[in-house]
Amino acid sequence: MIPIDGDYTLPLEKTGVATAAFLIATTACLDADEQACTNDAMIVFDGSGSMAEMGFNDIDEPRIFDARRAVAKAIPDVALNRRIGLLIYGPGGADGCSGIDLRFPPIPNAAPRVLEAVDTLEPAGETPLTVAVGEAAKTLKETSGAGSIVLVTDGKETCGGQPCQLATAIAGSNVIIHVIGFKVRGEYFSWEDQSDYGQAETVSRCLAETTGGLYLNTETVDELIAAFRKTLGCNTLF
Repeated sequence: MIPIDGDYTLPLEKTGVATAAFLIATTACLDADEQACTNDAMIVFDGSGSMAEMGFNDIDEPRIFDARRAVAKAIPDVALNRRIGLLIYGPGGADGCSGIDLRFPPIPNAAPRVLEAVDTLEPAGETPLTVAVGEAAKTLKETSGAGSIVLVTDGKETCGGQPCQLATAIAGSNVIIHVIGFKVRGEYFSWEDQSDYGQAETVSRCLAETTGGLYLNTETVDELIAAFRKTLGCNTLF
């Protein structure tokens, strides 16, 4: 007899069956985790004008500088294990809200193209993140039928989109959305009380919570690197 959590015991002859069942279940979980870590992914990157802001919002230099450093450090490693695509929103549109640029769908060894796109990005325009995420989800469905979206954003939807409605529409599909809030700031800044202003969260958090993804709030380069690794490189040791 083998003790199981207190007084209950399992007959010795049944332990082989129990062990086999446990190993099968564990292997299935590992297989599911591995598949989730290696399926196709789309990075939806905030290139809006706010990524160039600094100074008054308690940021020493434009957000895009730290974002470039984090991308250069994290993406080469994670791109070795899964196909990654890139969509940038903000600059390049006919108006402030039409700048949605699908750079490329998920491809192998995407790191050089991701780094080049982010390094040469000149932030501009508004924040049509809902439409951008919708386009990324459409791309995943057309290329592989499933996958993960990693949205990197510094704030709010500013083009009238409804991210939580989109989240509801995507929920239950084979697309999971992770949201990385980067140096998100509140609506009002006060030198006397910066607590709420500096600890704000993006309204797009519901995209992650509704689709089973992660929401990660980041302030530093190291935190952004860790967030990229957690959402894109979960099967890689660093």
